[in-house]
Amino acid sequence: MSTRFKAVDRETPYLLPPSVQEWLPEQHLARFIVEVVSKLDLHELKMPYTGVGSEAFNPEMLLAMLVYGYATGVFSSRKLEQATYDSIAFRYVAANTHPDHDTIATFRKRFLEQLKPLFVQILLLAKTMGFSKLGKISLDGSKVQANASKHSALSWGHATELEEQLKAEVARLLAMAEAADVEVPEGMDIPAELARREDRLAAIAAAKAKIEARAAERHAAEQAEYEAKRAKRDAAKAEGKSPRGPEPKPPEPGVRDDDQINLTDEESRIMPAGGNSFQQAYNVQVGVDTESMLIVTEYVTQHANDKQEVEPTLKAIEESAEALGKPEALLSDNGYFSETNVKACAAAGITPYIAPGREHHHLPVEQRWTSPPPLAADANVVDEMKHRLATPEGRAVYAQRKSTVEPVFGIVKSVLGFRQFHLRGLKHVSGEWTLVSMAWNLKRLFHLRQQQTRPVACCV
Repeated sequence: MSTRFKAVDRETPYLLPPSVQEWLPEQHLARFIVEVVSKLDLHELKMPYTGVGSEAFNPEMLLAMLVYGYATGVFSSRKLEQATYDSIAFRYVAANTHPDHDTIATFRKRFLEQLKPLFVQILLLAKTMGFSKLGKISLDGSKVQANASKHSALSWGHATELEEQLKAEVARLLAMAEAADVEVPEGMDIPAELARREDRLAAIAAAKAKIEARAAERHAAEQAEYEAKRAKRDAAKAEGKSPRGPEPKPPEPGVRDDDQINLTDEESRIMPAGGNSFQQAYNVQVGVDTESMLIVTEYVTQHANDKQEVEPTLKAIEESAEALGKPEALLSDNGYFSETNVKACAAAGITPYIAPGREHHHLPVEQRWTSPPPLAADANVVDEMKHRLATPEGRAVYAQRKSTVEPVFGIVKSVLGFRQFHLRGLKHVSGEWTLVSMAWNLKRLFHLRQQQTRPVACCV
C-alpha cells in the first residue's frame, strides 16, 4: 500500500525574505488592533522620546502589543516578551522585533495616564463606524484582586501588640549587651538583632501613622454626613413635618482596632468577595452602552460599596459629552440606589433606572403586563422612578442591564483571565484598568465589524 504525505522540510531556507503580511489571515484581531492604533493620536506617547540619542522601540508598536496582549489574556511583561518569539500574531504586532520585558514593563507604567485620551479616541472611532450611539448605559462594579495578599494587612490592634512585643525584645537585647555576666546564645549577633527590630518598629510606626490619617479622613466624612442629616431633620421640623427614620448618632473619632493597612499595596482595601469571604482588592466600575456593549465610562475606586459611584460616573459622562454625546438613561442595580443618586441623574438630564430594592424573579403573568396606579400629584423624582420601573416598558428597559454589563465582567475575568491587577497603587491600577477597557472595546469592535461584513445566507 502506497501512502503519500506532504513533505516536512524544516531545513530549506526561504528563497525570498518572508513578509509579516503573509503570516495572518486578513480578518484577524491582531491586524485590526494594529490598524486602529495606527489611527490614534499618539503625540503624548512619542514626545518624550524626542532628542533621545539611542533608537527606541516605536510607542505605536508597544501600545499595540500591550492592547493585543490584554485582549487575548497575556498580561505579564515576561510572557509578552516570550510571545514575540512563540506567537505568530505577536510576531506580526511587534513587526518581528523582540522588546525585552523591562522595556515593556517600563513603557506600560510610564504612559498609564496618557491612556485616558486614547480610550476616548477609540470610542470616537466606534461612533464614526456607526457602532456607538450612546442611548442607554448599564452601570455596575466588580472587585478585582490587588497585587497583594490580604495576609499582608496589618490592623491597628495587631500593630499595637506587635509594637509592645518588639519594644520588650529590644529592652531585653540591650540588657544582654550591657550585662557582663549574661551568657549570649551561640550564634546570636545582638547588634544585628537590634537593627532588625528597630527597622520593624519604624515600619510599624509608619503604618500606624497612615492608619491614623485614614481614621481622621473617615471621621471628617462621617461628621459631614451626620451634620447633613441633622440639618435635614431640623428643616423638616421647622416646616412642621415629622422627620423620618431614627435620630442620627454623632460619629466617634479615633482609630478602631480593626482599622488596617496592607503593607504590600497600602492603597488597596479589604473587600467582600461573595459569601463570607474577603479579598484584598479594588472596586472597578464600568458603564456599558446597551446597544453595542462597548465600555463608555471606566474607573477604579477604593470604596467597597457602590452607592458613592453614580456621581463619579455622571461626571465622567459630562466630561466626554461634547465628543461622544450624552446617554438618555442610566441602568443600575439596587447597590446604587439612594435618593441622592436618583436626584443627581435627574439633574444631569439622564433618566434613572436604579432598582430601589432586591429584584423579584418570575413575576406572576398578570403583573408582567399590568401598569401601576397613576402617580400622585406631589410625587418626587424617586417616586417617579419607582413608578417607571413598575411599568411593563420600564421593566423591559431595566432588563437590558443584566444582559449587557454583567457579561462584560464575566468575559474579562473568565475568558480573558484578568482576575488580578499586575501593578500596585490606585494611580497605576486605574491606568491598567483603562488598558483592560481599551482592549475590551477593540475586541468588541472587531466582533461588531465582522458581524457587519459577514455575508448573509439566502435561500433560492
